[in-house]
Amino acid sequence: MLRATLQPQRITLLRSVALSLALLSAPFASAQAPAPNPQMAAAQAGFEALPEAERKAIQNDLIWAGQFNGAVSGSYGPLTFRAINAFKGTRGPADGLLPPAERSALAKAAQAARDAAGFKVLADDKTGVQIGIPTKLLPKRDVTPSGGSRWQSADEKVTLDTSTTSPGGDDLAAIFEKAITVSPNSPRKITYKLLRPDFFVITGETPTGRFYRRLSAGPQGLRGFSIGYDKALAPTVDKLVIAIAASFEPFPTGAVPAQPSAVAGTAASPSSGLSSLLAPAARSNERYGVALALNERIALSAASAVDSCRSLRVGNRNAKLRLKDDASGLVLLDLEGAGAAKPPSLRSETAGASEALVLVAYGNDAGKRAAVALPGQGVQAAGKPALRAPLQPGQAGAPAFDRQGRLVGIVTDNPSDKILIAGVAPQRSYGFADAAAIQAMLGKAGVSLPAAAAGSELSTGAVVERVSGAVQPVVCGL
Repeated sequence: MLRATLQPQRITLLRSVALSLALLSAPFASAQAPAPNPQMAAAQAGFEALPEAERKAIQNDLIWAGQFNGAVSGSYGPLTFRAINAFKGTRGPADGLLPPAERSALAKAAQAARDAAGFKVLADDKTGVQIGIPTKLLPKRDVTPSGGSRWQSADEKVTLDTSTTSPGGDDLAAIFEKAITVSPNSPRKITYKLLRPDFFVITGETPTGRFYRRLSAGPQGLRGFSIGYDKALAPTVDKLVIAIAASFEPFPTGAVPAQPSAVAGTAASPSSGLSSLLAPAARSNERYGVALALNERIALSAASAVDSCRSLRVGNRNAKLRLKDDASGLVLLDLEGAGAAKPPSLRSETAGASEALVLVAYGNDAGKRAAVALPGQGVQAAGKPALRAPLQPGQAGAPAFDRQGRLVGIVTDNPSDKILIAGVAPQRSYGFADAAAIQAMLGKAGVSLPAAAAGSELSTGAVVERVSGAVQPVVCGL
């Protein structure tokens, strides 16, 4: 049973590696990319044979079906491949292709979601932009103090503003720097920032709200939009922000695109609200994490992944707490039943500053837990080891490995919120138990891991292939 479950995990991991490499910053640029997935390559060839408008329409529909949170570019990659397979579910082979019947079903599902939101792409007469507005969520229309357009929810908990600046004013970089400057005493914080020569994107939050801002530069000046909303509405509005950003055209060159026609029998009733936009939610009585099997009966994880649990499962086996170390934030778990695991070797030296690491964790893939490979960097925070990585809730306990496949440490913090920017989780710092802390913890329990000297560097795919069998999902029953 264990062997059977590991193979699809490896496949998912290797697919996610391709995405990770495409998004990595300079420290990862020289790493060798894993071999391409032949199934995805075949699907890509079929997808790219379609007209560009149809390719973008499929990605847009996947956003509204709740399966895709990337950019609508018409380009095929791991995000589109996985989104198509997630939408198909068990209705066909996981080949990343949409036969006519599935394409029709996707269009209907997406249109039902658009209808539920009252989503319409409008030409804004105040600023000249084209932008999609969820009119059922934002029925109030007004003008901003600066002369742009404003749409608001009836209770004013969601506000979308458009803006424009004539040529000759502040340049894009100056506005960006001003927007990301936060007073040390301000509760406002920036969660993501990206500056390009022709646009920037900034997201952030306050104690009670979230915001997203995009501003683009062109011959006609600067044009953009911003949306702010109550944190309690994030499960719905986060998804809408992706759709709004995908529809945004700061300098449109043609007429407003025709709206997709309503699909017979799929119109949402007023009482349905925006529920059709929500992906399957995690069970309220469960929390998730990651564990590393040290041998057939013992696993290592983070205390934050297992605290207050009434029951525990590691992979497909029941587990119970064996030892907890408050100083390091680590726990050892006893595993019931038989199992097999090849433990990784433990690196003795601490990760260097900004050293490129590979994390293996579990994420939410269309409502299911799926293995993922993530980039990370070792850092110091307040004099203690820390890790910068694009983590999401449920990834406490994720192990980090160096480029030789040696265990470097365990993530001990549990991310408290889920943030995706165009499908990508931003890098943030998290608590991290390094090799010395792991060695001390294992010594208390009379457990050891093999040591290994530095060897030749491996590709990310090779690291994942070497260690993935020992990395298991944790389910905590509350």
